[in-house]
Amino acid sequence: VHNGIIENFKTLKESLTLKGHKFYSDTDTEVLVKLIEDVKTTTGLGLEEAVRQALSHVVGAYGICVCSREDPDVLVAARLGSPLMLGIGEGEWFVASDASAFLEYTRQVVYLNDGEMVVIRRGAGYQVSTIKGNKLDPEVIELEGTLESIEKGGYSHFMLKEIMEQPTSLENCMRGRVKLHASAPPSPVQGSRDGKAPDDAPQQDSPHITLGGIEQVLYKDGQELETMLSRLQRARRIIICGCGTSWHAGLVGEYIFEQLCKVPVEVEYASEFRYRAVVLRPEEDIVMVISQSGETADTLAALRHAKSFGCTVLGICNTVGSTIARETDGGIYLHAGPEIGVASTKAFTAQVMVLTMLALRMAQNHTIDDKEYRDLVRQMAALPRQVERIIQNNEEKLKEIGKVYRYAQHCLFLGRGYNYPVALEGALKMKEISYIHAEGYPAAEMKHGPIALIDNLMPVFFIAMQDSIYEKVKSNIQEVRARKGCVIAITDEGNDELDEMCEYVIHIPKVHEVLSPILTVIPMQLLSYHIAIMRGCDVDMPRNLAKSVTTE
Repeated sequence: VHNGIIENFKTLKESLTLKGHKFYSDTDTEVLVKLIEDVKTTTGLGLEEAVRQALSHVVGAYGICVCSREDPDVLVAARLGSPLMLGIGEGEWFVASDASAFLEYTRQVVYLNDGEMVVIRRGAGYQVSTIKGNKLDPEVIELEGTLESIEKGGYSHFMLKEIMEQPTSLENCMRGRVKLHASAPPSPVQGSRDGKAPDDAPQQDSPHITLGGIEQVLYKDGQELETMLSRLQRARRIIICGCGTSWHAGLVGEYIFEQLCKVPVEVEYASEFRYRAVVLRPEEDIVMVISQSGETADTLAALRHAKSFGCTVLGICNTVGSTIARETDGGIYLHAGPEIGVASTKAFTAQVMVLTMLALRMAQNHTIDDKEYRDLVRQMAALPRQVERIIQNNEEKLKEIGKVYRYAQHCLFLGRGYNYPVALEGALKMKEISYIHAEGYPAAEMKHGPIALIDNLMPVFFIAMQDSIYEKVKSNIQEVRARKGCVIAITDEGNDELDEMCEYVIHIPKVHEVLSPILTVIPMQLLSYHIAIMRGCDVDMPRNLAKSVTTE
């Protein structure tokens, strides 16, 4: 079994063909199998050593598990670039790329690092070593998940379950980190990604945010330097790398960090970051990498590229013990629970929540006044209940909208400011699971091309919250209406002035614009889900997509 890409498979195939091997497919995986067979046959080595020797000729990425009819009691698994882990049960072992595959049987796991392999022998247990043969004694990690967390729990699809779980996942993301009558932050010594505040910390009246992953001390060459928080606060630039939904969360983070922390931010596609001549200044720059799985190949490559320049790297991911969690200098877990559906929902809102908490913690007593800080923390703590209210109040209306527009071939998602990235995320959800061509734009950019597409058959979704640029968005809505476009708007509860301009209006709770993306994305997730179901699409496993993209 092979996950990855063997880059030199054509050269290997030609060499093996000359030796008389016959191939029955065009896959690089078959080449790898034939290579191991060739080594085993010509050298007389056992399966373990044959795999070691074969892999020394391979260029590329792989997570493999090998068995042989000649060695039925041995499994050999190895990793380079693609995630791989060992599940340890009672008298049984599991090899998988994601822990959800064996969570039903065990929560004990060993994560393999690049260049490592594990050999499992029936009745004798397992041995982890480097591919070069050096034996290792890796840590066994206890997973947090439960069997219930990877079951549908009465829902038709994992995606619907995960949308509905967002009030709980957001609460879990804040648990132990956000306190309205808060404990003071722990002293900047040993911290953890869990970010739990100490129970005996002195009390104070002001709300407080504690993120243990940034309170920990950074070291270089064994010498204590400063806390991650201090390093973040003196950064002259933040660079955020991610892919897909995580990139959209990073774009929201750009707006938040620049407004609250007064620091320049650049958001990069992780897949492009290492192939550009990005000017990195290790003493001034902080690089943040965002990934739900913690195993996204392009994001891992961006992380390693930044570290090769000496940059401090902060990781934001959902999977405890993942490669990104292990290789970054510090980080913050989402604690959103397992996300099974390929189209990300609760991970996005948790990523935005973590970025918001991080920005507020950096800005506290630094770049925003205490009154604004207290107000934002209190509003943030109320978000889970507001998400719950959005779902309860709007699901039937969203189903109705889905029935009307399920046969659309194209649609636009438009927003401005904090909600421009949400428009991108809404468009991504629509095309991922319903296969309707959808594009997201800043609303003002509509005039620079996309407005030519608008007619009475194209639905246009606007995020029109009554924030600092509401009047501008309202003008954009009028421009679409003048061209007979179909407008569906998301706006604040109590705002009725869009009712006559739009076919449908979704009302959601009013909140500070910094926090609005966590609320405005919920109707878009639900609408995409219902349209996809009405079109007969497989929402949990959309065609051509994978949950964790572990190859370039």
